[in-house]
Amino acid sequence: MNSELYLDANATSPVLPAAIEAATTAMHTCFGNPSSSHAAGLRAKALLDGTRALARRVLGAATGRVMFTSGATEGIQTAVLSALCAVRERRLHGEVCGDLLLYGATEHKAVPESLAHWNRLLGLNLELRALPVGADGRHRLDVLRELAPRAAFVCTMAANNETGVVSDLDGIAAVLKESASPALWMVDCVQTLGKLPLQLDRSRIDYAPFSGHKLYAPKGIGLLYVREGAPYTPLMCGGGQEAGQRSGTENMSGIAALGAVLAALEAGGTFRTHGQLLAMRERLAAALLNAFPGLVFNAPLAQTLPTTLNFSVPGVSSKELLDVFDAAGVRVSAGSACSASKAAPSYVLDAMGVPAACSASAVRLSFGPLADEAFIEAACERILRCGHALLEARPAAMLQQLESFGASGWLLFDEAGSACIAIDPPAALAPRIAAGLRACCCRLLACFDTSHGAGGADALGELMNVTPGWPGEGAGIALGQDLLVQRGDAFLFGRARDGVLALADVRFVFGASNLDGVAGSALCCHRIGEPAVSRPGIDPLPDEGIDLDAVSAAAYLESHPDALLVDVRELPEHTAGAARLHGRAALHVPLSELAGRAAQWLDQPRPLVFVCRSGNRSARAARTLRRLGHAQCWHVAGGLALAG
Repeated sequence: MNSELYLDANATSPVLPAAIEAATTAMHTCFGNPSSSHAAGLRAKALLDGTRALARRVLGAATGRVMFTSGATEGIQTAVLSALCAVRERRLHGEVCGDLLLYGATEHKAVPESLAHWNRLLGLNLELRALPVGADGRHRLDVLRELAPRAAFVCTMAANNETGVVSDLDGIAAVLKESASPALWMVDCVQTLGKLPLQLDRSRIDYAPFSGHKLYAPKGIGLLYVREGAPYTPLMCGGGQEAGQRSGTENMSGIAALGAVLAALEAGGTFRTHGQLLAMRERLAAALLNAFPGLVFNAPLAQTLPTTLNFSVPGVSSKELLDVFDAAGVRVSAGSACSASKAAPSYVLDAMGVPAACSASAVRLSFGPLADEAFIEAACERILRCGHALLEARPAAMLQQLESFGASGWLLFDEAGSACIAIDPPAALAPRIAAGLRACCCRLLACFDTSHGAGGADALGELMNVTPGWPGEGAGIALGQDLLVQRGDAFLFGRARDGVLALADVRFVFGASNLDGVAGSALCCHRIGEPAVSRPGIDPLPDEGIDLDAVSAAAYLESHPDALLVDVRELPEHTAGAARLHGRAALHVPLSELAGRAAQWLDQPRPLVFVCRSGNRSARAARTLRRLGHAQCWHVAGGLALAG
């Protein structure tokens, strides 16, 4: 396994060693309750007060409230509740308060969801409206100027978590001032600590939440600043801690750890300067452009945090990029960590008007201000390795499966990989198929759909200048020494003898589940459905018990020297970082090429253990072989991510 290079700092960060030490010391020697009056409580109270004073200095908040929270989400909830309770009070007293809740269109989802929640619970029925942003990701001040007189509450970010775009806070403040807007103003400052200068006392900002884990403190500790005179309603009531502002016994170890980070910020020397961070980002950007021809940055770098790059590579999905980076031991993300598991384009990039293809394939690379030159040098080297792995010409497999939104298509290659036939190519993949064939100098002989309108033969044919469709009744397509022929609604492929394909020589069947007379060793390749392949006359074996954890897999491989460890990741991932499990190298057979290799494993059975990055693809491989009648196949649950 590769040593890990963590480039997803906007999602979370490792914990500063000094913060770990401070937290441990607090748990050992300062574990008292700061509300207690004995010596242990007084020591805890001194730590609490000292850290709060330190936070005031770092944030430039000599006045106003500075309280400890569990993180940014609690701070946002508290700010929203406070502002909306104030709006309700103003309404009751007949004061002008506005009827709009404005939030930036690129805001973290915690903000609009909190606004909707408290608006409903408080019965205010105010209108929620997204404040649009321009192509540069900054808020449209002209729209704000128009809406400000109606705004009851305005919520914006100081810097966006996905793109790193830094908001024009001075411009927003000026618009609110010139319009004499009564609106309260919250600014999500989560991404700014340690990256941008802060002087909250000098701003018009009413509420500013922070989260410690975005800057080398542990999760579960944060800060909320409330401007002096701004309305405040506690989110949590009970024991009256934090001077009645936030009840609940304080998280002293978290506060101590956050204090260590704040002390390092104040003292200087621990974290890189703004200029150093810009230089580091410039090197990473150059490495990306060198590694991935055609790469585009999705936000203007001149207006983004010096630690963030959001980019897309035309024709390559974010999942493919993430898989390749992950295989090389580089941890990046496809946007906000809170929504990374949802397969959808980025709403942040959509709001900026970024083309849909770029929005759906965007990747975020972010590093923290603790990065040093050696880290950046290693990251640039790994980025170049990922680029080479992704762009390396793929050696053709005899049969390659194509998948998109539940539809399966197939590419059949000759033995030299110089010619191929496309069967039911998914329309969404047509540009990528064409690009891949051109890169391999592979000629497309024919492309067709086994049922009308089922695939993307028309799209692929147009891109490759090939007339789509089957050549005609009784015709066949020669592929080296093999032949593809039609029989009824099925298409049969196998080794031809004197220009004729006998049923006994059929290796693959497309477009039909079964065909009488076809050899039992043939594989039926389906267009849609699970499994993608089946075998005539074979009853599927149950796939229960196919999971092996990393320890069990290692033990099984040791006790079965004839077992084959198979890496089913795609070629770029394998090239970026070859798979090994407890010293044993894996044979590389991508999941997309599994059907072409399955017949050999079925004819010459041996134990198989499949592995991939997370365990999802390896589980599919094991299930497929079980359903084809192979009794000795398993997969490594959790994949390489948990095996190392």
